[in-house]
Amino acid sequence: MSRAQQSHLQPASIAIERLGRVDYEPTWAAMRQFTQERAGDAPDALWICEHAPVYTQGIAGKADHVLNPGDIPVVQTDRGGQVTFHGPGQVVAYPLIDLRRAGYYVKEYVYRIEEAVIRTLAHFAVTGHRVAGSPGIYVRLDDPFSHAALTGPTAPGDPFRGLGKIAALGIKVSRHCTYHGVSFNVAMDLEPFDRINPCGYAGLKTVDLSTIGVQTTWEEAAQVLGQKLVTFLAP
Repeated sequence: MSRAQQSHLQPASIAIERLGRVDYEPTWAAMRQFTQERAGDAPDALWICEHAPVYTQGIAGKADHVLNPGDIPVVQTDRGGQVTFHGPGQVVAYPLIDLRRAGYYVKEYVYRIEEAVIRTLAHFAVTGHRVAGSPGIYVRLDDPFSHAALTGPTAPGDPFRGLGKIAALGIKVSRHCTYHGVSFNVAMDLEPFDRINPCGYAGLKTVDLSTIGVQTTWEEAAQVLGQKLVTFLAP
């Protein structure tokens, strides 16, 4: 292989783009267009934003998980996962990554996103946890600052007993490239989560940094999460 060919295969650095507060549906359309039109040598990108209140359903999302949306719109999307809520005070990050060029598969991609969230929480002295079979990151409700590892389900049939979800994942891969991404709760109105079964789980508690005692700004949380994602999504 020539040096020019090798250079062509090298992944470009991930460019962070701060979108501010934007409506969900135009942003989703822009992600799809970016992915459909990107050339093989197009640089990867990370879009970071905040959305006006909206519920989004994944491909397999069930209508009965939306209990009482009220005046909040419900958007059927092409991502994986079930229903979730986006709103002000939540950092939403959309990695637009060419996985073939990056050199890892979807399962590792999800693991890397989760690791970026865990390291972001660590920045704020919070310990994040994975729950097997349930993508996203969770914290202990009784002591979110405890460094003890989860030893297994806290109650038979209820892997979420004593846990609150602080970050949700929903992704789409098309032409080996990713869109959609991860939402990270910072300081938001959590009441709309009570009107759904978050991520398809009845009674799943949703938390943000504010409710577990971490006072920070949306801007700081977005900056930390963005840098962690760039680091952990690198080849």
